[in-house]
Amino acid sequence: MVKQLLSPLVLLLMLMSFANMALAEELKVEPDRTQLYEGEVLTLTVTGTMKLDINLSNLFNFDLSNLPAPDIENVEPDFEILARNQRYSIRTVDSEMMGEITWTYQLAPKKTGKLTIPPLTFRDATSKPVTIEVVRGNPPGLGKATRDSFIELAADKAEVYVQEQLILTVRLFFSGNLIRGELSEPQHPNAIIEPLGKQQEFSRYRDGVRYRVVERRYAVFPQKPGNLALPAIRFEGQARDANGKLIFLRDSEQLFDVPVNDVPAEFTGNTWLPATRLSIDESGLPPSMQVETGENLSRKLILSAAGLPSEALPPLPDDTPKGLRSYPEQPERSTQVTSDGLNSTLSQTTALVPVKPGDMTLPEIRIPWWNTKTDSQEIAVIPARSLQVSGLTTPDTEETAQASAPLARPETNTREPDSPIVESSSATWQWLALAVTALWLFTLAGWWWTRRKPGRATPTDDLSGNAREKDVFEKLIYAAREGSPSTSGLLTQWMNQRFPGHQFLSANDALDFCGDPELEAELGKLQQRLFSSSAGRDQAWDGRALAKALQRIRRQETAKPSEPGLPPLYPGNLSA
Repeated sequence: MVKQLLSPLVLLLMLMSFANMALAEELKVEPDRTQLYEGEVLTLTVTGTMKLDINLSNLFNFDLSNLPAPDIENVEPDFEILARNQRYSIRTVDSEMMGEITWTYQLAPKKTGKLTIPPLTFRDATSKPVTIEVVRGNPPGLGKATRDSFIELAADKAEVYVQEQLILTVRLFFSGNLIRGELSEPQHPNAIIEPLGKQQEFSRYRDGVRYRVVERRYAVFPQKPGNLALPAIRFEGQARDANGKLIFLRDSEQLFDVPVNDVPAEFTGNTWLPATRLSIDESGLPPSMQVETGENLSRKLILSAAGLPSEALPPLPDDTPKGLRSYPEQPERSTQVTSDGLNSTLSQTTALVPVKPGDMTLPEIRIPWWNTKTDSQEIAVIPARSLQVSGLTTPDTEETAQASAPLARPETNTREPDSPIVESSSATWQWLALAVTALWLFTLAGWWWTRRKPGRATPTDDLSGNAREKDVFEKLIYAAREGSPSTSGLLTQWMNQRFPGHQFLSANDALDFCGDPELEAELGKLQQRLFSSSAGRDQAWDGRALAKALQRIRRQETAKPSEPGLPPLYPGNLSA
């Protein structure tokens, strides 16, 4: 019983005496090895020995924070300190009490080559420097499977086009029971990277060793041509082996540089669409293609693509012949995430109402795209469709068409048809309207004759092109303010209307042509928001800055002088 009480008392007195201990007599630094390979962890043992002055005067003055420690932080330029531990012991040497403190550090080399652990100090004692050689690669004759953990990276393609999908697979192999671990995510300033679902966990044998594997897959979309060099994927963690021993895991692996090719010169489309599959389907029209005037049709177009996000799909055209009213709904975009990449769809439903009888042709829809499997251009086509409209054009037909419009204005005339006021004055108003119309036509003919010059485009022609450009620009401004995924496609479409002959293939081509840093920055913010996680897309979007930049670009280009010999983009007599 007395012995059991004395042992804790002696240990307590030993610890308390450190506040008044004599100078340290020795400091030893011992690595578990002087040569290791990159990714391995070094165990460094530091031992300090000192004489102990045990007495009862310092029994109640012991402060744990005053315990001495070597200046291990001096190793941090070349090594990262992953963990540290310390223990105490006491022994008798030549009838004197000697205290010994042992510190154990886990060090991870930050680079390869010959590294030096500098002299460490403990009280007045100084250790000798130690040289550690860190060799690149794995031990000769041994593969990665001999290590406690390692990373494997794989890509599904050796090279890609700009904005083409690259599938990156990251696999972490480790043995033992993992206690803690951090695996970094791939990132690059010139690429959009999307995780493909949740990580997978399974077991696999390598060289007869059973490993647990964590697998993650990513879709990488390079945004600029050149070489794509992703930073190294890093892992740090702790595990316990079969004997319960704590082991430190640390590895890194870098993917090979991936060449990113520019848009091929053979591509003829307005929007660059690199995909493994792309198709367009149509539904809603009657099989016989025979309809009556005033009949409400619902035409649905679905554009599907594999290897592209839905935000990259261009808006579908809405060209309809005269005599056919068109009321398109808001397009719907969706992206499905699979282990093999992204599958996206763009759905556009349009209400069609024929208001005149006759044969009407819905124009052909052609969407050029680049097949990345065959490395060639293909065209998704909806052939032209001819509607045979029967019936008569009546006021009821016009009213039916107006009623089908989402924003149709209500009738403002609330008088009864048999109102006596209308009956008594209808003839007078008809003659007055006819006279005003004739006078207006005479004035318009005289103005046209005075303005007409040989070889010059007529105002009607200029107005037609101006109206198309203004219509696309208004859609672009609305999409920018709302943060719509169609903004990039509308920008490309507007630039082709604004500058015919330049053949803009993507939003990047338009940005390069404009050379406006603010426009590029604001469009980049929108793309980051659209490609971010669902939490990022739920945040409110303020597109006023992007709309303002677009309006400034349009004003600047309007103010530029026209090239010699070319008609002005907007005639001086027309409003921009």
